[in-house]
Formats: sequence, C-alpha cells, structure tokens
Amino acid sequence: MDSGLVLRGVAVLVLGYLVGGVPWALIIGKRFFAVDVREHGSGNLGATNVYRTLGVKAAIATLLLDIAKGALAVGLAWWVVPSARFGASAQDWVMIAATMAAILGHSYSPYIGFKGGKGVATAAGALLVFTPYPWPFLLLSFILLIALFRVVSLASVLIAVEYPLLCIVFYPGQWTIIGFACVAAGLVIWRHRANIARIWRREEPKVSWSGKGSATKTKGES
Repeated sequence: MDSGLVLRGVAVLVLGYLVGGVPWALIIGKRFFAVDVREHGSGNLGATNVYRTLGVKAAIATLLLDIAKGALAVGLAWWVVPSARFGASAQDWVMIAATMAAILGHSYSPYIGFKGGKGVATAAGALLVFTPYPWPFLLLSFILLIALFRVVSLASVLIAVEYPLLCIVFYPGQWTIIGFACVAAGLVIWRHRANIARIWRREEPKVSWSGKGSATKTKGES
C-alpha cells in the first residue's frame, strides 16, 4: 500500500474529526447570548435545540456552520487525496472516512468531553460534497416533512432511510457509495433511537413556529 496514501488518509481522519467536533451551538450560545444550550431544552448541541432555546437567527447560524464543517472535512479529503494521483476508488474511501470522522466528531466532540449532537447537519454538509446528486431531493423531503409533521427527528430519520435509495438511483453499481449510504443511514437512525421511541408513543415535541421554545430541560429531544 502506498505509504503516502496512508499518511494522507490518517491526516484526513484526524482533521475531519477535529473539524466536525467544533461545537458551534455551544459557541454561539455562550458568545452571543451567554447561554449554555446544554442546560436548556433537550440539551442537544444541534440547530433544533438552539431554535427552541435562542430563536431562529441563532438556529440558522448553527445549522449553516454545522453543514459547513461537514463540507469542509470532505472537501479537505478530496483535495488531500486527488483521484488523478491515487485513483477514484481511493479518493472515495478517504472521503467516506472523512464523512464518518466529521459525524463522529460532532456526536462525540473532543472539545467538550466527547459529547455532542446527532450529526444530521454535519452529515448533510459532507454529503453535499461527496454525493451531491441526492442532496436537493433530501433537502426538499426534509422541508416537506417538517411542514407536514413539525417533528425534526422524524424528518431526519425518514431522509436517512431515503438516502441509500437515492444513491442506488444516482450511483448504480457503485457499491462503495451505496454501502456507505446504508451505514450512514444506520448511524443516523441509531442516534435517534430515543426519538423514535417517543415518536411511537406520540410524545416527541413538535417545532413551534413562534420562535423560542421552552427553556425547560427535556433530556433526549432531537
């Protein structure tokens, strides 16, 4: 195996994890609102809890920054391991590794005691770079599901299920990508297992269009 490829791959994994681990929800809450979002709402470091706790502007900033860090991690992988030198297959594997590293970094951030959020927005940013063709369909599905059901966790789980199916359509025969899509979908669903149980019991909180939600801590919400 090419030692240069191995070293570049390790660097991509480390950088992807560190970039993905930046807790933007916590940074925005503390820097601009003097609020630790972990102590409010669900305690989750994601845009949904930021929206409930701090409002729409803070939530949009968190969402965009979480998407950006996923895109940056995979963009670095694409740049560090060019297909012209190492081949398309090697580049795909390294980009997959960067995607998973960024998601794990967000979910288990090294900066805050290996805790974090669900990783959906970070995954969305990574997938925008790695598999761009399904992305518009996933975004449209997510918006429609939120509009219909107002349950972010339900929308996240359903588009996770949709993602491998779209990869089969857009990347037929590319089993590396399709296999990755299945694993990524499984990870998102696993991270939402508590939400799925509450959805089944009809206890999952819904998005309020009025702005800030309750600051009462309800552990485990999306």
